[in-house]
Amino acid sequence: MIIVTIYFYRVNEPYGCFSNFSAHGFMLDGKWWPTSEHYFQAQKFSGTPYEEQIRLAKTPMKAAIMGRDRNLPLRKDWEWIKDNVMKKAVLQKFKNHEDIRAILLATGDQLIVENSPVDHYWGCGKDGKGKNKLGQILMEVREILREKGKAVVDQ
Repeated sequence: MIIVTIYFYRVNEPYGCFSNFSAHGFMLDGKWWPTSEHYFQAQKFSGTPYEEQIRLAKTPMKAAIMGRDRNLPLRKDWEWIKDNVMKKAVLQKFKNHEDIRAILLATGDQLIVENSPVDHYWGCGKDGKGKNKLGQILMEVREILREKGKAVVDQ
C-alpha cells in the first residue's frame, strides 16, 4: 500500500478545511468560536478581557495577529498546554461539521502535513523539517473520530 502525504495550508486550496482559518465555527466552553484559530489564540489570554476581544475578531487573521501580540503577557502555563488547546479546538471543529469530518476520515491512514513555509512548530516549515504539530493533531483527531464512529456502529 502506498501512503500519500496530504499537504494543506490555505483555506482556498485542497484540504483547506484542515486550516485553522477555515470558516467552521463551533461552541466550546460555553461560547461560539468563528474558527479554531479564534479559539486557540484567545486561550493564550484565558480569563482576561483580551480573550473576548480575540473571540470577536472579524477574521481569523485578525485573531492570529491579536494572539501573537507580545505586549500582553501569555498565561503562565501556555507552553505546557498549547498542544492540548489546539487538539481540543480541532476535535470540536470536526465533531460539529459532518462535511469536513467526512473529508478528514476519507484520508484513511495518509500522512497529513501543514505545508506552512513560516511555521516550524505547527507546520513543516520552509525546509520541510518542522514538527508538523497541527498535522499530527489532525491525524489524532481522525483516529478519535474513527473510533467514535465504530462505537456508534457497534451499539
